[in-house]
Amino acid sequence: MKTFYKAILLIFISVLFLQCKNDSKSVSTISPENTVQYAKGFSIQTYDGYSVVTVQNPWPKATKTYKYILKEKNGIVPDSLQQNITISVPIKNIVVTSTTHIPSLEMLNEENSLIGFPHLDYISSEKVRARIDAGKVKELGNNHDLNTEVILNLQPDVIIGYGIDNKNPTLDNLQKSGLKVMLNGDWNEETPLGKAEWIKFFGALYGKQKEANKLFTIIEEDYLKTIEMAKMATTTPTILAGDMFEDRWYLPKGTSWGSLLLKEAKGHYLWQETSGTGSLSLSFETVFEKAQNADIWITSGQFATLKEMTDVNPHYAQFAAFKNKNVYSFSGKKGKTGGILYYELAPNRPDIVLKDIVKILHPDLLPSYQPFFFEKLK
Repeated sequence: MKTFYKAILLIFISVLFLQCKNDSKSVSTISPENTVQYAKGFSIQTYDGYSVVTVQNPWPKATKTYKYILKEKNGIVPDSLQQNITISVPIKNIVVTSTTHIPSLEMLNEENSLIGFPHLDYISSEKVRARIDAGKVKELGNNHDLNTEVILNLQPDVIIGYGIDNKNPTLDNLQKSGLKVMLNGDWNEETPLGKAEWIKFFGALYGKQKEANKLFTIIEEDYLKTIEMAKMATTTPTILAGDMFEDRWYLPKGTSWGSLLLKEAKGHYLWQETSGTGSLSLSFETVFEKAQNADIWITSGQFATLKEMTDVNPHYAQFAAFKNKNVYSFSGKKGKTGGILYYELAPNRPDIVLKDIVKILHPDLLPSYQPFFFEKLK
């Protein structure tokens, strides 16, 4: 009998040891601290065998937090996290829904993993357009009315969606069908470096966190270096932004990333004292009263020439910046199907945008630099 009890005790101890060993493996960590510095909308905690990506702010005033588990091969996810969406990484293929997601795939050399996108004509990337022409990226319709039948046939490892509020019925239905959906809130970030840092979100999906960190560090260093250069400027030009659309003038609010870029380039954006991250919607008269003598006018992507501007609204010619031909636009660089490259690439490359604006405001600081996105309208 003693031998029997001894055997039971040994089995119990062995099982207990194994459980302790497994539990120990599941909670041990590589780098549990959040590796995201500037972005407010997401965080990444890396553990042994899995990562936890938490999206806090996918749209303005969001009240819910979304947690995703990125599980590596043979990784053990603790029971406490099992209720969250779990995605096996590195992923092999992906569906994204915003052109702002495309540059991250390309910078990580993962553009070949893209198999579907809504409204393909919006994509400007030459590499991705070549895949579209080869029939390797499927058209998914409109962003808020995705073709679920095509997506179900594609069976992507993950769908990267975004929302403007908490009503996303198409994404909800795809998730109910068994597909994995992650929300991306890059558009809702308040700072240029915060937007750019979302490359780490994609790096985690491809098991390329180190590469993503390295790419972001290069952008960050170049951006900060340009800020220091701008501080040497001896003038602070006044700036008007945006233009009219359907009888309203849209221009960046004072705490938006666009406004911050102008400030860090040592410009005086005339609405920089307003608050908010979206756009102001003002009458022509309100804008004219304040900005008629502004030194520089940075328009939206609507116009390619000064004539196009006055053809639409002759009153544009009353602004001093227009009379002095100090009007700039990013409308010149387009993909071959008409998508404006700035809308796609600029959020990932604030270092280039900032350098362009410094060149516009203080050309003597960058005498040999040629702006990439912006050009003076003729």
